[in-house]
Amino acid sequence: MLFQQIARNKRKTVWIMTLFIIILALVGAGLGYIFGNRPILGLIIALFFSVIYMLIVLPNPANMVMSLNHAQEISEQDHPELWHVVQDMAMVGKVPMPRVFIINDQSPNAFATGRDPNHSAVAVTQGLLDLMNREELEGVLGHEISHIRNYDIMVSTIAAVLVGVISFLSGIASRYIWWIDDDDRDTNSSNGLEVVFKVVAILFVLILGPLCASLAQMALSRNREYLADASSVELTRNPQGLISALEKIEGSDPMKKADPSSAGMYIENPLNKKGVSHLFDTHPPTEERIKRLEKM
Repeated sequence: MLFQQIARNKRKTVWIMTLFIIILALVGAGLGYIFGNRPILGLIIALFFSVIYMLIVLPNPANMVMSLNHAQEISEQDHPELWHVVQDMAMVGKVPMPRVFIINDQSPNAFATGRDPNHSAVAVTQGLLDLMNREELEGVLGHEISHIRNYDIMVSTIAAVLVGVISFLSGIASRYIWWIDDDDRDTNSSNGLEVVFKVVAILFVLILGPLCASLAQMALSRNREYLADASSVELTRNPQGLISALEKIEGSDPMKKADPSSAGMYIENPLNKKGVSHLFDTHPPTEERIKRLEKM
């Protein structure tokens, strides 16, 4: 059951990332069509901005994310118990010891970030340390180390870059539309089919593309949470620790200073905002996560 769930979630991630690339390509092609019937040029522009953005973000995403969430790095002397639990989980997960951070917030939560297992970091809130016993803390940190081991931190970073580029391209299109001159409109009106294509391109670039990208990012985040839960059980051999931790976290207040763009990285939504029918949730329902863990 455990390894089947891990394999299933990995396949889902491949499909979702493929969908991301398709959305980016369509938004770029649509932008090129709006700019002058040059979809290939728009596609090239979209890929160019994606590469540039990744080159800016990927060298050190951990420092940026930790700064946005007001996390302070600690050493073994600062908090030996936390350090040793992280060390134990990293050893079992066969990944290098990540940097360790604490967020001064009384809401229990945690997340992992970084470029890869060799450049990773985990952060926990003070509230998590105050509320969890050793078994529960191991479950939570096993979950976060699993994000590192499964390269979720890289997947999340790439997804954020793609969403950022799609939003950027959509913003360009929204500004350009108002500058389409009367000659363009007259030319377009002479060909009804071309008008339809242009309207479809505008709707996709401005509305449907960014919406689909956001939904794909949320679906990716939910899928990776299930995978990290299963992988945490693989590391700790104790689903009850994570089950108990999730039950405590679910009933807690939202964090006060969590960065909204990092919400999907936390073990539970730090903003405590649920979408209609879970469609816009960054995390799967806690009751469903617990149900899956109980079956292990």
